[in-house]
Amino acid sequence: MDLHDWLWPGFLAFVAIILFVDLFVLHRKDHVISSREAGITVAGYVTLAFLFGAGVFWFGGADKGAEFLTGYLIEQALSLDNIFVIALIFSYFRVPPEAQYRVLFYGIVGAIVMRLSLIVPGVKIVDEFEWIGMALGALLVFSGYKMMRSGDDMIDPGQSRIVRLLKKTGRVTDEYEGSRFFVTRQGLLYMTPLFVVLVTVEFTDLIFAVDSIPAVLAISNDPFIVFSSNVFAIMGLRALFFVLSGMMRDFHHLKTGLSLVLIFIGGKMLLAHVYKVPSTVALMVTAILIIGSVVTSVLTREKGEGEARG
Repeated sequence: MDLHDWLWPGFLAFVAIILFVDLFVLHRKDHVISSREAGITVAGYVTLAFLFGAGVFWFGGADKGAEFLTGYLIEQALSLDNIFVIALIFSYFRVPPEAQYRVLFYGIVGAIVMRLSLIVPGVKIVDEFEWIGMALGALLVFSGYKMMRSGDDMIDPGQSRIVRLLKKTGRVTDEYEGSRFFVTRQGLLYMTPLFVVLVTVEFTDLIFAVDSIPAVLAISNDPFIVFSSNVFAIMGLRALFFVLSGMMRDFHHLKTGLSLVLIFIGGKMLLAHVYKVPSTVALMVTAILIIGSVVTSVLTREKGEGEARG
């Protein structure tokens, strides 16, 4: 068995160990996550991602390395918008602060399984049928345009079909039961509101995956690169949520930056049969758009605060 044969099982085992240590060692007891703890965790996951990216550069070459980092940046950037939606869900359902990390943890596990089931066949389908790639490119351009035009539309988590369906079963308790997803009453199994929140978060991630997975498929046709870049981005999402959830409204230009990223990647996919944009160029454009939108948001906010004080 050569190195390549160990790639997938080795990586999946590596991810499983990290998640196990995260939940059952570092966060064994439910507690409110402080900004300092969340910041250290985010730094740890980002460091792991860049060390892994350095390994991809070393063993796979510059193109593979650029593809990994571009996919990581795109998924991480799209996750920022997802954080705001998750914050709305937690606020709507009044999720206890000490139970939020556990919901996000199992939400991330579900997201990893979902991406594994979609990405591997997705790469094969795109390689097999050229028109699928063009259709995904058009979808990304449309998604970017729609995101840019959507503004700050609010969502109502309680009105989603999945939430209404679960509540119609009559098997949802009225109160939270600590961090438990299910409880038994009079010999019957009941869902707690925390389970409804978990399902809502998973459903939200599925919606975001409609944009993020095609975007990374446009960057690389290597399923391992696509999957690993997605996994590293979403593994740090839990801790990133506790760092940024209260600040997301300040990133006024982030949505515009993400919209332009989707339009650029979609255009890259549409023109792939005419001109293949180099991986390093795609990485630079993606980084400039994402970082530029964040920096512009910060500068605009500081200018507004300065004018308000003046």
